[in-house]
Amino acid sequence: MEKERVCVTGGGGYQASWLIKLLLSKGYMVHATVRDPNDEKNAHLKKFEKASENLLLFKADLLDYDNLCSAIAGCIGVFHVASPVPPTSVQNPEVELIEPAVTGTSNVLKACSLSNVKRVVVVSSIAAVILNPNWPKDRIMDESCWSDKEYCKTTEKWYALSKTEAEGQAIEYSETTGLDVVTVCPSLILGPMLQSTVNASSLILLKLLKDGLDTIENKLRAIVDVRDVAEALVLAYEKTEAKGRYICATHMITAKDLVNKLSSIYPSFDYPKSFGPEEELGTGKGVTSEKLQKLGWEYKTLEETLVDSVESYKEAGLVIKHG
Repeated sequence: MEKERVCVTGGGGYQASWLIKLLLSKGYMVHATVRDPNDEKNAHLKKFEKASENLLLFKADLLDYDNLCSAIAGCIGVFHVASPVPPTSVQNPEVELIEPAVTGTSNVLKACSLSNVKRVVVVSSIAAVILNPNWPKDRIMDESCWSDKEYCKTTEKWYALSKTEAEGQAIEYSETTGLDVVTVCPSLILGPMLQSTVNASSLILLKLLKDGLDTIENKLRAIVDVRDVAEALVLAYEKTEAKGRYICATHMITAKDLVNKLSSIYPSFDYPKSFGPEEELGTGKGVTSEKLQKLGWEYKTLEETLVDSVESYKEAGLVIKHG
C-alpha cells in the first residue's frame, strides 16, 4: 500500500527542513516546493533518511499557481510553511510583504481545493495574535485574540500585518469552501539548523553570542524549539479533532535573562554589556499553548533548545568553538 503523500511548501527553509525530516521518519511520501531543486542550498534535504525513495523536490514559487498545482497534485495533506521573510527595511510593505503572503496563501489553498486535499496546515505566527491593544492587559492571549490590522498599520508592524492577513484569509477560505484548514502560530523559533544558510530567527540568537553590543533592547520573547514546532504541525495534521488555530509558544524570557542563562552555560561568548527597560510581548500579558497541549503536544526545555542551537552554530562555523 502506498504511503500517505503530503506536500510541504518552502521546503528548503529552517522550519520546513525539520518538518520534512520528521514526515520522512514517520513514513510519509513528501513533495517539497523549493525555488531551485538543484541549488546547493537544498542539498541537505536529499541526505535525510528515506529521502532517496520518499522525497520529491518541485520547482515552485508561491506566486506561481500552476507549479504549485503540480507539486500538490496527488497529495492528501499540505503543510503551507513558506512565507515571505521581511527585509531589514521595508520600502513598500504592500508589494514586498503583504501581497506575496496573502496571494501565496490563496494560491496554495486554491491548489489544495483542485487536488481534493483532505487537510491543510498553515503556519502563521504569534505576530498574528499578540498586537491587539483592545485585549485586556491582565489576560493571557489565547487563540481568540487576533492582532488588530489598523494597529499594525499605524505602528508599522508590517510582518505582523502580513501574517494576520494571510491567516485570516486561510480561515475565511476554509469557512466558505469547506476545505479543512488548521493554522499554527509559532513564536520565535530556535534550535539546531539543518540548512546551510542562516535563517532570520537564528540570527537573533547569534547576535547575542558574538556581536559584543554595548546595549540592546530588553524584549520579552516567547521561544519555541524548531523540532517541537515540527511535532505540532504533524499533530495538527494527524489529529482528527484538531480545529481552528493553535498557538505554539513555550518559554517566555527577556533578552537580559536569556543572556544570563546562556552565559552560565557558555561563559566565553561576547555578550551584550547592558540592557534597556523591559518590553512587553506585543500588547498583552503573554500567550498560552494550552489548546495545543490538550492535543497531546509536548516540548523541550529551554536549556536543551539553547545548547542544541549553539552546538549547531559551532558545527557550522558561525561561532568560535571555545564558547
